[in-house]
Formats: sequence, structure tokens, C-alpha cells
Amino acid sequence: MKCIVIVEDEAFAREELADMLKKAGYRTEEIQTFEQVTEQILALSADLVLLDLNLPGKSGFQICRDLKQKSALPILVLTSRDQMRDELHALDLGADEYLTKPCRKERLLARITNVLKRYEGRSNLLEGPGFLLDRQTYTLYIHGSSTVLPPNQGKLLAVFLARGDGIVSKEELCLALWGTTEFIDENALQVNLTRLKKTMKEQNIHRRILPVRGVGYRLAPEEQEHETEF
Repeated sequence: MKCIVIVEDEAFAREELADMLKKAGYRTEEIQTFEQVTEQILALSADLVLLDLNLPGKSGFQICRDLKQKSALPILVLTSRDQMRDELHALDLGADEYLTKPCRKERLLARITNVLKRYEGRSNLLEGPGFLLDRQTYTLYIHGSSTVLPPNQGKLLAVFLARGDGIVSKEELCLALWGTTEFIDENALQVNLTRLKKTMKEQNIHRRILPVRGVGYRLAPEEQEHETEF
């Protein structure tokens, strides 16, 4: 059963949407507190996000951008904002569909079905800025071409992408590479990270692997300079 996360601050509208979706055969999760919304969504096993734009705290635009930077979750914007500039802005940030309220139930359900169909078969894909990584085959899709990464590089990149811009500990990296954290080989880890860094440059991936002193590493935008590159 597909799960849809409803991000809507008006309780009545949220309950109506949840009821309609459940009757259509979907499982729903409802965001009801609007602090750290992105983190709440990412913690759920969701297949699609139904996102309003006018929210307390962070706007739907910011949530859309944050989600698309950290995941490949499909997003359907459902909002009362009917200006073309708002729709274009949401789509530019990565939204997959944009509908204005009030909206007929049949239209909303049809758009949800279409978006989910487009994402079928993508459950193994991790999304980065301008590229995708198949976590099973370690195939990198970028700039209209594909490249199969060496297994160790694919494992490391998959861990970083799954964490978004968060910190990945040395123990997590070693677990991904060798299936254990009992013995951390710093030299071997550094060799593998250096190889991945070289591949990222060759493939024109605009991200850098930066160390976080005493903790681990994280994936950061190319222009970020406040930490020392390994």
C-alpha cells in the first residue's frame, strides 16, 4: 500500500484529504507540528508528499527544495496560490505536480496516480544535484550518460547521498565498505575516499567530501570552503 504524507496546516482540510486518500486505497501520514518538517517527512516510509505552500515556519517552497536536495521523493503541491510565478517557482524547485485549491477529487487522484507511475522502478535510485545513483548496481546517471562505479566508490557515495548534507561517521563508512566496525583502517578508508573524490571530479559532480573533525565526513556544495578538504 502506497503511503502519502500530507503537509497541510489547516486541520479540517488535512482530515478531509486523509479520509479521501484512505478511501482510495492509500496509507496516509499527517504532519501536524510544523517544526523540522523536512526531517519528519524523511523519517517516514513515504511514496509521495502532498504539500501545501502556505505553512507556519518554513514555507512549502523551502520544504520542497530541502526534500529534493536530500531525497528522490515525488512532491505534489496542492495550494490556494494560483499565480503562475508560484507554480513555476515550485516546479523549478523540483515539485512534480502543481494543483490549485479547490480541486476536484478525481483530478487530484489522477495526478497522484500519474506521479506514482512515473516513479515506479526508482526505489533503488538515490538523487543528487543533477545525477542519480542506483544503489544496487552503483550505476551513476549524469549528463545524459551512465557509468558503473567500482563497488567501494558506489557504496560510499550511496551512504553520503542517503544522509543528504548530514554527517556520516567513520564507523558508518567502514560498515558500508567492509560490513564491520570492529576494526577501522584509516589508511584504507582514506584511499577509498580519495578515489571517490577523483571520480566525482571526473564526472563533474558538483559536491565535495569534507571532513568534520573528530566525527566523520559529509557531502557539501562545491563552493563551501569553511571546512578543510581531506
